[in-house]
Formats: sequence, C-alpha cells, structure tokens
Amino acid sequence: MANIPIWPGSSSFAPGDTPFGWYDNDLEFQVDADKFSVFAARRLGYPIVDIELQSVNFYAALEEAVTIYANELYGFKIRDNYLTLEGADGASMDIENTVVIPSLGRIIEMSQQYGVEAGTGGNVDWHKGEIRLTASIQDYDLEAWANDNIPQYKGHDLEIMKVFYEAPPAAMRAFDPYVGSAGGAYEMMDSFGWGQYSPAGVNYMLMPINYDLQVIQQIEFNDMIRRANYSFEMHNNHLRIFPIPDGTPKTMFFEYILNSERSSASFVVGGSSTITNIYDVPYTNPNYNDINSVGRSWIFEYALALCKEMLGYVRGKYQVVPIPGDNVTLNANDLITAATGEKERLIDRLRAYLGETSREKLLERRSAESDYIQKELGNVPFPIYIG
Repeated sequence: MANIPIWPGSSSFAPGDTPFGWYDNDLEFQVDADKFSVFAARRLGYPIVDIELQSVNFYAALEEAVTIYANELYGFKIRDNYLTLEGADGASMDIENTVVIPSLGRIIEMSQQYGVEAGTGGNVDWHKGEIRLTASIQDYDLEAWANDNIPQYKGHDLEIMKVFYEAPPAAMRAFDPYVGSAGGAYEMMDSFGWGQYSPAGVNYMLMPINYDLQVIQQIEFNDMIRRANYSFEMHNNHLRIFPIPDGTPKTMFFEYILNSERSSASFVVGGSSTITNIYDVPYTNPNYNDINSVGRSWIFEYALALCKEMLGYVRGKYQVVPIPGDNVTLNANDLITAATGEKERLIDRLRAYLGETSREKLLERRSAESDYIQKELGNVPFPIYIG
C-alpha cells in the first residue's frame, strides 16, 4: 500500500484551514474544529486502527455540515414564509435577525384579480364605450367597434364586462288594484319620473313593503318565463339584443377591459434586490456561535458521516492490500454504505423536526389544545354559592 498520511492524533486549527473559510474567524468554531477532529478520529477507530485522514479533512467535513444544516433551516423558513417574502426589497431587511410575521399584503394583491373580474376593484381599468342602436338591427360587432374607436387597438384584445341594457323597472308596470282608495295614496310614478308609463289617475296606496316586493317579483318572474324581456347575448364580442330595437333613438352603454392590460398587470417589475424567487431571499451563512447545542449535536453527527464517507473513498483506492503471505481487504464499501445511510437519516430527522414547527402544524396543535381545554373545562362543575 502506498505511503498514505495517517492522522497524527492531534490538531491545531488556524484560519484558512477550511476550503471556504466561512466560519474560520468564529472563535467557537476554531475550538470545536479541534475537538471534533479528536471525536471523529476516535469514532472511526483511532488509536486502535490508523485513520487515513488529515486534520484538514475533519475541518472540511465540519464546515460542510454547518452549511448543510443552515441550508435546511433557511430553506424551511423560506418555504414557510415565501408568500410574505415575495416582492419585498431584500436589501432593506435583516432577514436572519427578523421574525417574519405573515401579512395579508400578498393575499390582497392576488385577490385584486378577482376584484377585476367582479368589477369591485383590482389593478386593471374598466373602460366605457357606447353604440347607437339601429331600428330592426339586432346584432352588433363590438370587435369592429373597438377597431374604429380604441387607439392602437390590437385585434381580439377586447373583453366586455358589463352591458347596460335593462328592462323598464317592474315598478313601472305594477298597478295597485285598489286605485283611488282612502287617504295616504300619492302618485308614486310621477315622484320617480315614470308618470308617462302609467295610465292617468293611477295611484299607489301605502302598503307594507313586502307587498310591493311580491308584486315586483311576480312581474319579473313572469317576464323571464312568458315573454322575451329586455336582455342580450354575448358571444366572442358579438352582441345580440332582445327585443329587436324599434325606431326610437337609443344609445347602449357598456364597460370593457383590454386583455393586454390585464396581462401586464400580472407582472410587477421590481428592483435588482426585489425577491422574485427563493434564491433572492438574503440569507447568508450563519454565525456559528449562534447555533445552540441541539443544532451542534446534529452538525457533529453529520460531519462524522462525511468523514466516514471520505475515509471510505481513501481506502477504496486500495481494495486489497498485500501482506506477507496473504492479502487484506479494506472496508471501503462498508464505510461508504454506512455514511450514505446516516446522512439520509439525519436529513430526514432534521426535516421532520422542522416540519413540526411549521406555521401550519403549530396552528393545528394550537387548535387541538384549545379543543382539549374546552373539553376539560366542560367537566368542571358550576360553583354552588350558599348565602
């Protein structure tokens, strides 16, 4: 077997001994680096067996383990808070020392799109248009209207949202059967400007409001079922109105949006520091001295698995070593297999740990605790006061 350096039994860490140097200036990392070297070497069999690793290998494993621990932790925090983080200015936040409190800001922004469709708000303008109705013409091409009336119109960009074409109010055709009866009656039609629709002398009595509602509902329901009432159909921006217009000059108004404006409103251009994906969240490598004992315990276990993996690769270069009168087979495959399983187990354990602290899980637990408390309080008897 070639002359492979053997771990000498002790180490002395100095800044610059790790590949990236992310934690080299942290005094606690410097102390733990040498302690971990001894710990890992002894767990691998030193001094009973020689360990074909050097101190820098142990330091590199420790640095990698700290970084993987931070990546898992920060990745979990990003997933749990991304709805709040997206769109924020990453340059203005100290994310590592900030508690992210969920807000309704992003939810409101998403709900604006529903407001656009319902006509109750949103960030897309509703425009107004009008057409003159022509006698005996029932069909109107609003796409052609758009080409003639909207500057720089792009074809098939129009979407009609509302048409103001309504039947005369049912109240104009609701007549009191008790016309001209006792006091309290007055000419309701004239008071609303509808007198021209009502026969002369028709008065409304002051009746309970539910009576008026039932009469108007009856008229509207009758119109819906028995006659072609004032209505319209819209297919691909082709408008058909009912009934067929007569010779009376009329203007029909409508509201519309442009699909290009709706699409552009879905994209907000931010600055260079705007968080637009998970990789924009300004997490950096952690301060090693801020990691508690629970976190460091996981880090030491994971770093040990990395050392076991490295030792397996070193010994795998020489599967069989000749000795006087025989050959010795090294345990490279066993080390690599064991290291792979340990790394997977540690990652799964950490993710499960973090998952139990997610906002969803905490709310579920709080709800369950509340239910249990209410159940227990229900068993407490009411106090009896004796005067």
